[in-house]
Amino acid sequence: VSRTEDHTWSCSCTARRRQRTPLGGSATGLAAKVGEMLSSSVSSSPLKLVSHSMRNPSSSSIGSGTSSSLNLSRDVVQRSLVLFVVGTFLALVLNLLQIQRNVTLFPEEVISTIFSSAWWVPPCCGTAAAVIGLLYPCIDSHLGEPHKFKREWASVMRCIAVFVGINHASAKLDFANNIQLSLTLAALSLGLWWTFDRSRSGLGLGITIAFVATLITQFLVYNGVYQYTSPDFLYIRSWLPCIFFSGGVTVGNIGRQLAMGVPEKPHSD
Repeated sequence: VSRTEDHTWSCSCTARRRQRTPLGGSATGLAAKVGEMLSSSVSSSPLKLVSHSMRNPSSSSIGSGTSSSLNLSRDVVQRSLVLFVVGTFLALVLNLLQIQRNVTLFPEEVISTIFSSAWWVPPCCGTAAAVIGLLYPCIDSHLGEPHKFKREWASVMRCIAVFVGINHASAKLDFANNIQLSLTLAALSLGLWWTFDRSRSGLGLGITIAFVATLITQFLVYNGVYQYTSPDFLYIRSWLPCIFFSGGVTVGNIGRQLAMGVPEKPHSD
């Protein structure tokens, strides 16, 4: 009887173990699979983020690029307004000096301002000053030769004073002939460039501005918009290109000084 009971007990225990073993094994396998899925998802998500950021590197810099472009455009507009105001003021003052000395004569039908000049002269000079003042630093950066000679506002103010003095000399000084006056003003204009600029870009732009402005002046005088007294160079005075050259150098120095605080745009490969 005891052997029969022991055999029955051992059979029942073995059966219970066989019934428990598949359940326990399946539960363990399921837990292992869940753990592997969780670990793979956790480990793959940073990799996916890294790979996505590597595929789209520009998406992270869109905000900074937009803000920098807005700041740059705002700075260009501010510099343009300052240069326009400076050019307009210099045109009013210097044109008044030329008219008082009867160097420049406007027809009576176009005189409509307190300075006895045409209304379009100051806006045109202001627009030209804005274009020239923005062009000088752009040419410097394009050539890779930043202008560093006497970069302070005191030097710019002295340059403006010399330019006004050259214009004043063209109206006040009396020489035996216009050739002597033209040579004197040419020497003063080159001295202004050598004293306050000394850059190849400044010399080239000054000569180009003098040539283009002289052609425009010739066209306007030829069409009777206004005239000069005692013209000796076709329809104008021979010293006028010297005034345009020194004016271009002066406005260019103002534009360079205004652009000093603008950070350089980083180059991207």
